[in-house]
Amino acid sequence: KRQNMIGQYVAWNTSFDAAAATRAWSYGALYYMAWEPYGTTLADIAAGRSDTYITHFAAAVRALNVPIAISFGHEMNGNWYPWGTKDATPAQFVAAWRLIHGLFTGVGATNVIWVWNPNDIFPVPQVPLQPYWPGDAYVNWVGITGYFSPGGPQTFSTLFNPTMREIRQFTNEPFFIAETSVETAAAEVPNVNSLIRGVMRHRDVLGLIWFNYAKAGVDWRIQSRPTLRAAFDRDVAGLALLDPRK
Repeated sequence: KRQNMIGQYVAWNTSFDAAAATRAWSYGALYYMAWEPYGTTLADIAAGRSDTYITHFAAAVRALNVPIAISFGHEMNGNWYPWGTKDATPAQFVAAWRLIHGLFTGVGATNVIWVWNPNDIFPVPQVPLQPYWPGDAYVNWVGITGYFSPGGPQTFSTLFNPTMREIRQFTNEPFFIAETSVETAAAEVPNVNSLIRGVMRHRDVLGLIWFNYAKAGVDWRIQSRPTLRAAFDRDVAGLALLDPRK
């Protein structure tokens, strides 16, 4: 299969990468960016202190005039990012999200798929997700981050379903596995089988992005593990990929 979505992490106060979005679109993929508000606070964003930057960014997105997907402040229900539970409140997150959305709409940048992306609720500190929800008018897809590790859930159902059930209590927007991978372990092949087949079984899950990085001593890349790669290829060959560009 050809990838039909290609993702990138984008730091706050950097410019929109129109070249990357154009390359993805030319290849036949939707450009997806995880927008990380480092170097500021959600309170400052909500108070309008980044309005000039956001407006310029939105204008560049509008000028490109092809669909893109944006996730702002992903994994906000965790405690490891400065926009997470240690340093920000759900109300500040919602206010910042709605302000950003409004500034994009104000310049006519309606070519954005907005992806709200919490971490799965295991092993995240248990905080309710609904207070972080900006509202159906501000979100198009619900992204979920979740990884298969030796010490965690070992199936799609045990990893993702508890989070999906909680989210279904307040929205019916489609799901998207926005960040996932399988750690090297004895169960890596059954894990990847469960991941791909879980996406196939759930009609309300649009697809997934594989976190293809080596980070913090863990190699999540698929090409570095031939056995895992072979299992992944076999499963993906049977996956009926939706075209996110439509």
